[in-house]
Amino acid sequence: MLFNNMKNIQPRLVELFKKGFCTPQIARIAKATNEPSTTIHYNIKKLENEGAIKAYKAVFDYNKINEGFCSFVLISLSPKEYSSPESVARRFAKHKEIESVDVIAGDWELILKIRTKNQNEYYDFLKSVISKEEGIRKTKSIISLKQLKTEFVPL
Repeated sequence: MLFNNMKNIQPRLVELFKKGFCTPQIARIAKATNEPSTTIHYNIKKLENEGAIKAYKAVFDYNKINEGFCSFVLISLSPKEYSSPESVARRFAKHKEIESVDVIAGDWELILKIRTKNQNEYYDFLKSVISKEEGIRKTKSIISLKQLKTEFVPL
């Protein structure tokens, strides 16, 4: 095979794709919409300039990139942190294992979506990061058994 000697940079590519190093495929969009590529390009740029498009990213089969264990963590904050849930959320957002952080209403103040390779890595992450964060009153983990749709893409 021609590609057997090719350098494996897949892990680096995955990290870049997660950060938005993807671009829209103008020609495919033009064909699907039956519009000229200049019209597509203009409208995409307009959406970007208005801030409606924040990033372009790949949609992964997370099992194939060793991040197949997905959990959601509900977090209740202490009264001290309750008035500023965004500051706690921003501290959590810095961790690569946390895919999303949302401030929510109801019995909990935050919800985290966490991706790790397996249950053991998740447990280690809970011990080393979540349990050490000040201002957390209680947590509740919810484990995803199977993901059927993500980023508006059926899997």
